[in-house]
Amino acid sequence: MPTLTLLQAVNDGLKSVMRTDPDVLVFGEDVGLKGGVFLATEGLTNEFGKERCFDTPLSEDGIIGTAIGMAMNGLRPVAEIQFQDFIFPAFDQIVSEAAKLRYRSGGQYTAPMVIRTPYGGGIRGGLYHSQSGEAYFAHTAGLKVVIPSTPHDAKGLLIASIQDPDPVLFMEPKALYRSVKGEVPEDVYTVDLSTLRRVREGKDVTIFCYGAMVPVVEKAATQAAAKGIECTVVDLRTLLPLDEDGVLEAAKSTGRVVVVHEAPRFCGYGAEISALIAERCIEYMEAPVKRVTGFDTPFPNTLEHHYLPDDRRVLDAIEQTFEF
Repeated sequence: MPTLTLLQAVNDGLKSVMRTDPDVLVFGEDVGLKGGVFLATEGLTNEFGKERCFDTPLSEDGIIGTAIGMAMNGLRPVAEIQFQDFIFPAFDQIVSEAAKLRYRSGGQYTAPMVIRTPYGGGIRGGLYHSQSGEAYFAHTAGLKVVIPSTPHDAKGLLIASIQDPDPVLFMEPKALYRSVKGEVPEDVYTVDLSTLRRVREGKDVTIFCYGAMVPVVEKAATQAAAKGIECTVVDLRTLLPLDEDGVLEAAKSTGRVVVVHEAPRFCGYGAEISALIAERCIEYMEAPVKRVTGFDTPFPNTLEHHYLPDDRRVLDAIEQTFEF
């Protein structure tokens, strides 16, 4: 079984599904012969031709509108938005058209399409290349929002997303593109959407996280264990639809919860986890839910290391929750 980076796993997932399904097409800005700004689509045009992997004009609403039309007519497009920060010109196409197509047509039409986009910090990209906008889209019925954190999940979740009958926003944490490695099966396989991954088991504190925050939380959990605090670490993987039963089970198991994400705190995805626990299992809780997040400011450039949650901030939240 080969060992791949997360970026290589995305590339392998695209190649694997394109070899088995001729209806899958990949397109976006510079994704063709160049292979994309991060090389996630490297080699696709050479193997499958310009009809199945091609460059588009610099028009995000045009990219997504084209994908919707293709999906309505039997194809399975995979559209890349070069940086998640650039997705907002296509916001209306995603939330008003793709996500609502099944409902507005009474099931006559669907939009089996995937929107791939790298998101988050970690490359010192500043305010226009580092945003985490998952909460905007997790508010949209009819859309799925998926975020992998390991190479194995990146390939399996991506293939499952392409095979899904409805639109999926597949957000790739670019901070992990080349910094994590793992074994990835060579064949076509899927990881079920709307399922959690229990990264680590512990009896004292449960930590929910996703994307680039997963290895940060793992590091903090190891440090907490050295101080006698055992943590359960949960990788959410699919933000919409959320495995609510899995979240509640993990929260009840310790009675103490920390939620970590790099997006801003106010109305961030962690607020939904906090509300779910407060509404459904407050009687099991031994402490308030603690959130460790980015700040409610534009994403900074030179101060990126202060903005992003790190193991020190997560460990502090673990200790405060445990000692409450």
